[in-house]
Amino acid sequence: MKFFRLTKPLWAVLLVAVEAAVADPLSCDFSQYRATQDIRAELKNGLLELSWEGTARQQLQISFGLQGAAPVIRDMRVRRIRGNWVVLGQDLRPEFHVTTGRRRISEQQLEPLRRLGLDRDAELLEREKWNVFWDAPLEIPGAAGTNPGLPRSADEIRRATASYDSRACRVKTDGARIEVSFPGLSLGIFSGQLQFTAYRGSNLLRQEAIAKTEEAAVAFHYRAGLRGFRIESAKRVVWRDVARGWQKVEFGGSINSDPVALRARNRLAIVEAGGGSLAVFPPPHKFFFGREIELNLGYVWYRKDDPHSFSVGVRQADREEMYRPYGVSDDVWQRRSRQARMFAQGNFALYNAPPGTWQRMAVYYFLSPETSATTHERVMAYTYDDRFPPLPGFQVAVSHFHTSFHEQLLDAGSLDVQPSWIPTFRALGINIAMMSDFHGDGHAKDPGPLRLPEQKAYFEGSKRHSDRDFLIMPGEEPSTYFGGHYTTVFPRPVFWTHVRQPGQPLVEDDPKYGKVYHVGSAADEMEMLRAENGLVWQAHPRTKGSSGYPDALRQTEVFRSDRFLGAAFQSLPVDLSEARLCEVRCFSTLDDMNNWGGPKYLVAEGDTYAKFPDDDSYQHLTVNYLKLGRLPSFEEDWTPIVKSLREGNFFVTSGEVLFKDFAIEGTGPQRSIVAELQWTYPLEFLELVWGNGQKTDRQLIRATDRPPFGSQRFRIPFDAAGKKWVRVAAWDSAGNGAFWQPVHLSKP
Repeated sequence: MKFFRLTKPLWAVLLVAVEAAVADPLSCDFSQYRATQDIRAELKNGLLELSWEGTARQQLQISFGLQGAAPVIRDMRVRRIRGNWVVLGQDLRPEFHVTTGRRRISEQQLEPLRRLGLDRDAELLEREKWNVFWDAPLEIPGAAGTNPGLPRSADEIRRATASYDSRACRVKTDGARIEVSFPGLSLGIFSGQLQFTAYRGSNLLRQEAIAKTEEAAVAFHYRAGLRGFRIESAKRVVWRDVARGWQKVEFGGSINSDPVALRARNRLAIVEAGGGSLAVFPPPHKFFFGREIELNLGYVWYRKDDPHSFSVGVRQADREEMYRPYGVSDDVWQRRSRQARMFAQGNFALYNAPPGTWQRMAVYYFLSPETSATTHERVMAYTYDDRFPPLPGFQVAVSHFHTSFHEQLLDAGSLDVQPSWIPTFRALGINIAMMSDFHGDGHAKDPGPLRLPEQKAYFEGSKRHSDRDFLIMPGEEPSTYFGGHYTTVFPRPVFWTHVRQPGQPLVEDDPKYGKVYHVGSAADEMEMLRAENGLVWQAHPRTKGSSGYPDALRQTEVFRSDRFLGAAFQSLPVDLSEARLCEVRCFSTLDDMNNWGGPKYLVAEGDTYAKFPDDDSYQHLTVNYLKLGRLPSFEEDWTPIVKSLREGNFFVTSGEVLFKDFAIEGTGPQRSIVAELQWTYPLEFLELVWGNGQKTDRQLIRATDRPPFGSQRFRIPFDAAGKKWVRVAAWDSAGNGAFWQPVHLSKP
């Protein structure tokens, strides 16, 4: 008797044949499907075949089937127009893992609520815990004093892998996209469905678990991807490291027990397969929860599962890491080391999962018949290469960063030392950096002898490192007399202290520093702001040290003043059931403020600390595009910047959706919003939001028929009767967006 040894290719062919033999035929509900040009779905031989036209008229096909009761991508292929098909993968199994912990409110939130006498309102505290920042549900036992109810215990943490009980699929047409969903997903305490979405005019494919839990106080993160890439045909995974050097793995080593996290630049890894490429990456902003720092923790992964196959996908880490402390002197080094350690232990809040909310755990793929380098360029176009692009007539401004700028300069002994945050901001396309020193650094509460020399170094350093295209505005987060935390900016450097000693005048002429304000009360601070044309806004409203604010200021002179600009916008917290960034906390604050009184706005803020060029900073930022034709130099008056802010003549964006122009046309009750938009990811919807002084309402305009990389002038008629103010926003399919500031309507 003769025995034959199977070669690897033959072994792989037989394995596919065996799997296909036991595969179940797929049936699908097409009741919500409508055949459209260039994107279609049909059942063929027990498989659902999805076909569409992508970038540059490239053609894409994916066939779905069942392996038992589990959905499988039987075939994924792409080709250039009139070219040969490139097979990127076969028999790929969707993979999801979830890690859950217990959500707690923070002591930082409780502190202002205690001062306001609100800490015994159980219903309020239950709502406030979902706005937490200082929480690290996976950190055992937790940093003392950060949250009530510590220490945490290991049994609070649970991990689960997705299983499926799917017997059929549903196919739905939504504008220029098709959604294919498979019910019967179980993911630990979550349950729901698996969904794939293809977009006409794009090579994007979105895979997501749409699931909910009924448990209380759940915080979570997830890992997602595809399993089953054949090493024989998909030979390597490539990525750029944090220094932008190309790296690769060719699976010549042993198998992996766990996913290998890749600290890939731009959150992107690429499978090279069959002469083409498959990129894998997370949503550019919605995937990331608020942190104090922006270290790249490795958001994509691979895993060699056996000698013949591997997996790839996206991930979040279980914990924060320390940033690199700075310091020439031991004193500064030790303080910054303690701060870095505190951040790593106390802040890694994960996502919120309130009971009954449908969390959308997404991963994106980009199917390409091209090389990995070209595919990388195609994907990076969706985020303008992780840069906020220039727009004619606008300047890009960021706010609220604690980089301890003056401390670094003084500690180094030279005002000409360039801290690492400056090239980081420049590379992002930022023109105006409104900084916030004296927040854990320097001597913020000193009456003058220590603080004033430090302010002088702050101002001189800002001047030294500004230029014709980059202005550093030395602001502050004083958080002294108004209540909660707040940010201040002025149209010029202003010397001031937070202390007014008995008998000391508010303003004095110092022989060394010139005009100096000594502020000892809210009235003093308001007088300084008026005299110097400064602005103030509530930092991180309704969370952190501003819990209960600006609500507590509603009836005060501070809030009613035109010096009080409004509040800050930051994607914090993150709830993956929301279609917008900071959907509940930020926009409810904005709309409430405008119902309470005069025009108030949201200013995009970062509120982060140390920053390095090898960090992944882009995804954690939203920015302000100020309507401003020319950037003032440091030596000039910055009043045009302050004026643009005070008039609400700016929009906030994550970068992928931009307002090229905005206006309200018409008089009397019949008016129109005119907004010229450009976008990269396929659009989802526009919204017109308004208030009448008592309540807020909105009109949604679906935009799922718009392809990616579009530009259009939208005209939205509305009836101004009974409306006090209106605003407009646009959001895309990945959760990115932009909003123009509210406009208060004059009487007809």
